[in-house]
Amino acid sequence: MSTTEKTNNGRVLRGKVVSSKMTDTCTVAVERYVKHPKYKKFLRRTKKFLVHDKGNTAKVGETVEIKEVRPISKRKSFELVITK
Repeated sequence: MSTTEKTNNGRVLRGKVVSSKMTDTCTVAVERYVKHPKYKKFLRRTKKFLVHDKGNTAKVGETVEIKEVRPISKRKSFELVITK
C-alpha cells in the first residue's frame, strides 16, 4: 500500500471575536442553546476559546469560524478558518 494520510476532522464552531490584543491569538465567544432538564426553558450558554490567528487578521465584533487542531499551547487548540 502507498502512504496513507491521516486527517483529523475536528469540531468547527462559529462565534464572535471578543478580544484580539494578543500576538497571533484572539478570543472567540461561542454561544449555544441548552434546554433546561426540569423547566424546559432554553438557556444561552457561552464559552470562550483562545484561537490561533496568524497575522492578527480578526477584529473585535466579527463573526468567525474556528476549527479544532492539535494543541498549539496550553489553552490554544483552535485556529481561525473564516472571517465574515
